[in-house]
Amino acid sequence: MHWNPAVGIPLLFIGLVVLALIWLFGQPRKPRQGRRQPAPPDERPVRREPTLGDGAEDDPAPASADRTDMHDEPARHPVQASFLDTPEVSPEAAAPAATPSGAPARAPATPPSSVGIRPPELPVERIVSLNVVASDPARFEGADLVVAADKAGLEFGHKGIFHRLLEGKPEQGPVFSVANMLQPGSFDLSRVAELSTDGLSFFMTLPGPIPALDAWDAMLPTAQRMAELLGGQVLDEEHNALGRQRIAHIRDELRAWDRAHLGTSVGFDS
Repeated sequence: MHWNPAVGIPLLFIGLVVLALIWLFGQPRKPRQGRRQPAPPDERPVRREPTLGDGAEDDPAPASADRTDMHDEPARHPVQASFLDTPEVSPEAAAPAATPSGAPARAPATPPSSVGIRPPELPVERIVSLNVVASDPARFEGADLVVAADKAGLEFGHKGIFHRLLEGKPEQGPVFSVANMLQPGSFDLSRVAELSTDGLSFFMTLPGPIPALDAWDAMLPTAQRMAELLGGQVLDEEHNALGRQRIAHIRDELRAWDRAHLGTSVGFDS
């Protein structure tokens, strides 16, 4: 076959053009810098709700998590425990401290009180509690609460809660105490007009100044009286209805507790 320049040169030119086009457009295109690429269908990013506090990025909250105002959240654990472990605040420590700007900080809501202090040498072996709760959506208002507590023979004092004291022997500690069911458990009587709560937590610590059964027989009628005055209802420590069978069971337990501690001092000598 002889070389025909009239045919060969055009074919050679066309072949070179085809090769150049294949080289230019046949290479895979690199993504442009700064342009966000969509995630593959099987690698979708998980939605992370922001949370408060340190380490929020390490502990995301589910998108469907319920949110509750911390000030209105009922205590998930018995609030009375916090009144047994908190150290006593001295008057010097309770004095308002100066802020960096030089202005005094707000004074504590409830000044320290000796009314209702449990003797430090008296161990805590058991706590018996019950609750008085408001009928939803009503709440116990501060002014009504103070009046009801006074009518029920309670005294406001230590830890910012109410106490029933042994008449003539307050130094022996409270027969039982009444705390706020909402955290932190105390009552700020300096702002009584703004005070409201979902319920009250009654609790007695054993041993106490009187036998356990006698303390229960004082606490239960007081809780029932408070519920009557405030328009609430009495529940047991598990927030269940307090029926006759449950009351009889508690009385049997406390009677047995007194029997077991008959040879042990449960109070102070007269």
